[in-house]
Amino acid sequence: MRLSARLLAASALALSLAAPAFAQDAATIQRAAQVRDAALEQNIALDYVTQLTTRFGARPAGSKSEQDAAAWAAGYMREHGFSNVRIETFPLVGWERGEESASIVGARPQRLVVAALGHSPGTNGVIEADVVRFDSLEALNAAPAGSLAGKIAFVDAGQMVRMQDGGGYGLLSRIRSGGPGAAASKGAVAFIMRSAGSDEHRMPHTGTTRYVEGRVPLPGFALSAPDADQLSRLIALGETVRVSLSSTAHTYETVSQNVIGDIPGVSRPNEIVVLGSHMDSWDLGTGAIDDGSGGAITLAAAKVIAESGRRPARTLRVILYGSEEVSQPTNTGNGGGAYVRGIGAAVEQHIIAGESDFGADRVYALRLPPGGQNTDFQRAATQVLYPIGVLPSAEPELHGGVDIGPLAEAGVPVFTLAQDGTRYFDLHHTADDTLDKVDPAQLTQNVAAWAGLLWLIADSDVDFRAMRPAGQAAH
Repeated sequence: MRLSARLLAASALALSLAAPAFAQDAATIQRAAQVRDAALEQNIALDYVTQLTTRFGARPAGSKSEQDAAAWAAGYMREHGFSNVRIETFPLVGWERGEESASIVGARPQRLVVAALGHSPGTNGVIEADVVRFDSLEALNAAPAGSLAGKIAFVDAGQMVRMQDGGGYGLLSRIRSGGPGAAASKGAVAFIMRSAGSDEHRMPHTGTTRYVEGRVPLPGFALSAPDADQLSRLIALGETVRVSLSSTAHTYETVSQNVIGDIPGVSRPNEIVVLGSHMDSWDLGTGAIDDGSGGAITLAAAKVIAESGRRPARTLRVILYGSEEVSQPTNTGNGGGAYVRGIGAAVEQHIIAGESDFGADRVYALRLPPGGQNTDFQRAATQVLYPIGVLPSAEPELHGGVDIGPLAEAGVPVFTLAQDGTRYFDLHHTADDTLDKVDPAQLTQNVAAWAGLLWLIADSDVDFRAMRPAGQAAH
C-alpha cells in the first residue's frame, strides 16, 4: 500500500481518537495534519545532512571542522528563512586522537583493533604490560588498592543488549566513563574495555571518559567486539596475556559554539519552543547518524512550518549545540549548559524543549512531560501522529537528552519523539557512522512527526509547566 493510501486509512481511524474537549481547536489539529503531510513531500533534511557530512566530514568538538560547519550552518539557516541567526561561543578543552595501535605480544602475538577513548591522554611512547580482566566496573572497583600496579585493566561486561529504546547502552557507557578513573585508583598503567556497541563488527566504538581532578588519569581504549572476545578467550585458556598500546592523543585549548536560529511567533514571540540537536561528532566517521540527522530533522521541521502559509503563535528556536560528545573538567564545556547560562532569567520564557539525537530511523512514540498523559493535548497529538505510525506513551519525559538536559534542570518541560534505536548502537561512535546509513524515507517520517507536533505546541496556549500528574498539586 502506498504511503498516501495508508495515511488516508489511518487518518480515518485516528479521527476517533480526538477528544471532544479539543473540538474547539479542530482548526489547529487540521493545520497540524497539513503541515505533517507537507513535510512528507520535502527533502531539505536530506539536503542538509548530505551537505554537512560531505563538506565537513567528522566534526570533533572544538575542531576547525566543527567551527567551519557551524559558520556554514548559520548561513544555511539564513538562506532558508530563519531569523535572529547567531553563533554563541564558549571555552572548551579540545582533543585530537592522533595515531593509535594495540597488539598482543609474547607467545601469541596478534594485532588488536582499538580506538582511544575521548580525552584520554597519549601513552608517551609504548605501554607494554600484562592484562588483568574484570567482568564489570563493580569488580574493577572492588579490586584491592595497588593490585593493578604496572598492569592494564580490561573490563569485558559482554555484548551490549540490542533494544529498540537503546536501553542496553547505559551499562557499557558507565564502564567507559568511570573505568579509566577506577583503573588508575588501583595502580593500572592503562585501561581497555569491550566497546559500547551492539554490533559484532571489528570496528571499535569511541566515546568520552570522565575527568578526575581536572584530567583523564590514564590512557583508555575501546576494543572492537571480536577483539574483546579474543582477549577474553585467551585469558580463559589460562594464557598470560601481555598487550602493547600506543597513542599520540592530546588535548588543547579551543572554543566550541551553539548555532541558533528562530522562526518567530506571530502573537506570542517571547514564548520559546526549543528544537535541539548537536553539531559536533566523533572523529572516526562523519557524524551522519550522530547527530547530523538530528539537526536536519529539527531544521527541516521548523522550515516546513515557516512555509506553511501561516506562522504559529509561539517562536520555534532551532539550536545546533556544540560539544555534546565530550566530558569536561568544568561545566563550561557543553553547549546545553552554555545556552542556559547565556539566557539567564529568560529561561522562564521557554515553554518546552525537545531533542533529536538518536539517529534517523523512524519515530514510534511520543513522550510528553509529567501530567501530559491522557490529556486533550495528548489526544490531539495522537490524532496527528498516529497516521505516520507514532503512538502515545504513558511514560513521561523527565530529562530530555544531553543538550536540553540543562533546560530541564532549569524547570523547562521536555518531550521526546522516540526513535527506533534497534540499529543505532551498531553505528554509534564508529567509522561506520556515515551518510549511506541514513534511510531517506525514515528521515522524512521524522520531519513529519516533528512538524505536526510542533504546530500543535507552537500554535496552542497549552501551559506545559502547569501540567501535573493526577493528584499532584502545583507548588
